[in-house]
Amino acid sequence: MADKLYPLPVFHFSVDFGGEKLGFTEVAGLTQENQMIEYRSGDFPEYSSIKMPGLRKFNNITLKRGIMKSDNKFFVWLNSSMKLSLVDRKDLTISLLNEKHEPVMSWKVSRAFPVKLEGPQLKAMGNEVAIESIEIAHEGLVVENL
Repeated sequence: MADKLYPLPVFHFSVDFGGEKLGFTEVAGLTQENQMIEYRSGDFPEYSSIKMPGLRKFNNITLKRGIMKSDNKFFVWLNSSMKLSLVDRKDLTISLLNEKHEPVMSWKVSRAFPVKLEGPQLKAMGNEVAIESIEIAHEGLVVENL
């Protein structure tokens, strides 16, 4: 009997962050869409518009990870993006991994830069790890199913 194929779990993934492997607890926003253009000429015989594909749009991506002592690279990166001519853009590769830790699906993100950095919620009675999140804008997303 052949092995059954199961969908891949979401908890085993890696992020190559501009050539550096970084650990994240969550990645969200791997979304792209084709915007729609509606058009109708005044002498069109039907009383409706035609629809055609328009520009592609990419949502911002949010990455979350535990805060580590003396690690403020996201803060430095966010501050570097304040200078328009010196924005440090990074390419990212987010890979879903199989049980052998090999990529089976990848999202390649082009020319990303930070737009928001959010610190943890501090709670005197909390019992969680301090998590920071960084939101990045980008100019392209290519999906590869390996």
